[in-house]
Amino acid sequence: MKRKQAAAAEQPTLDTVAETALAVIDEDGPAGLSFRAVAQRLGVSHATVFRRCGDFDGLLSACADHVAASLPLVPPEGDWADATETRFTGLYRLLSRHPGLVALRAGRSWLGPQMLGRLVEPQMAHSVAAGMDSDTAIRVYRRLYLLTLGAVAFGDHRDEKKAVTSARAALAALDPEDFPTLTGAMNAVLPVLVDHGVYYEALRALIHAARAEHLPAGHR
Repeated sequence: MKRKQAAAAEQPTLDTVAETALAVIDEDGPAGLSFRAVAQRLGVSHATVFRRCGDFDGLLSACADHVAASLPLVPPEGDWADATETRFTGLYRLLSRHPGLVALRAGRSWLGPQMLGRLVEPQMAHSVAAGMDSDTAIRVYRRLYLLTLGAVAFGDHRDEKKAVTSARAALAALDPEDFPTLTGAMNAVLPVLVDHGVYYEALRALIHAARAEHLPAGHR
C-alpha cells in the first residue's frame, strides 16, 4: 500500500504536464509536441502522460487552461469599455507568448474553466449589466475574441527581426509590374507586420463601435 501511495505521489499532476508541454511547444515548435517528448522531460513513461490527458486534444486543452489561468481577472463592473480593453489586451499578450499553442489549437474551442471564468463569464456579465441583451453580448464578445486570436495566429512576435527579414525577402521576390503597390511601399508595409499597436487600434475601434451601437447613453 505504501509503495502504491508513494508511486502515486511521484506522478506528475495535470498542471505539471501542461506546463511541460508548453515548454516543449515554445522551445521546439508545434511539431515537437508529443506524449513522448513531454514524458521524456518529466522522466516518466508516455503512458503516464497519456493517462493524465486522455488524448492529444486533452493535452492541448490542459495547456490552454494552464495559460488561461494567468489572464487578468477583471470584475464585471466599472467602465465597460476600459474593462473590455483590459481583458482582451491581457488575452492578446498572453497568447502572443505562446503562438505555437494557438497554431495547434487551430479550430478547437477554448472552453476550459479558467478561460470561461476569467474571460468569457466576466465579459458577458459586464456586457449584460451595461445594457446589452445576451445575443448582442455574445456577438460582441465573439468579434473581439476572433480579432485577438487572428492577430496572434498570423503574427509571431517572439522574433520580430526574423519576421521582418522573411517578409522583406518575400516582397523583394515579387515582380514590380504585377505588384506595384506592395513593392513600392515595402518600407511602409514591413514595420506594420510586427507593430502591436495595429492590434490595439483595431481592438479599441471594435469596442468603441460596440459601445456606440449597443449601450445606453449612461454607459457610453
